[in-house]
Amino acid sequence: MRSEEIYDSSQNLPVAIQEVKEAFRHHFLIGQFIRRDILTRYKRSYLGIGWSMLNPLGTMVVMTIVFSHLFGSVPGYPVYVLSGIIAWNFYSKSTTAAMNTVVWGGGLIRRIYLPKTSFSISAIGTEIVNLGFSLVPLALVMLVTGVHFGLSITFLPICILLLSCFSLGVALLLTTVAIYFPDVAEMYQIILTAWMYLTPIIYPETAFPTKYRFMLEINPLTSLVRMFHVTLFEGRFPLWVEIWPAILWSFGVLIFSWLFFTKKSDEFVYRV
Repeated sequence: MRSEEIYDSSQNLPVAIQEVKEAFRHHFLIGQFIRRDILTRYKRSYLGIGWSMLNPLGTMVVMTIVFSHLFGSVPGYPVYVLSGIIAWNFYSKSTTAAMNTVVWGGGLIRRIYLPKTSFSISAIGTEIVNLGFSLVPLALVMLVTGVHFGLSITFLPICILLLSCFSLGVALLLTTVAIYFPDVAEMYQIILTAWMYLTPIIYPETAFPTKYRFMLEINPLTSLVRMFHVTLFEGRFPLWVEIWPAILWSFGVLIFSWLFFTKKSDEFVYRV
């Protein structure tokens, strides 16, 4: 006598946890997405991955020339600017790429099954690779300006991890909203411009007007960029008072956005 299999939907894992499981199960596919993005970005470029090094370096040179009279008195100012630019570029490029991939290229979701978070995760992975390349010119600038390498540089992977978690959270949140309101993708570029100048990247935090200092404190990227400045520019390990806001923002935004994204993800196939 053949026994019948009974499907009990109550035994299913919560959607958010199931998405984590599927993302791990499709890690090879995500790796291929990262490889594709890297190769596609530099395929027709003579300098190839060199642009990952020249882009932040060129921006640093421009910023240093323009703002040297205001903030150039800061010892090792080019390192301060470059370490902030590297963190900012990682955040802005990864979140923009993750959102655009799903909004404008989400047809793949309708054709085959894959974890919908894979697009955002691969965008973060791609920028981690680019960030690694951009550390090369940073090391050269540190040598030229006399900013020494300390043991604090071993804390850099933690800085990158926290920034990656925050960026992934924002990417998932933006993607979910942009699926329903595509104009968000264009509006986000305007927001990024304002956000950059409200983040202490080209100026020290002490240069910000005291009565408006609260704007820095409520800016989640302030604590994350500060970690890069402390680790690379100041050459010391961050204090706990500098670490906990970054942890809170990073994992808080990631958990909230992951839950929100996975709750709405089943509707994406009807929207993209």
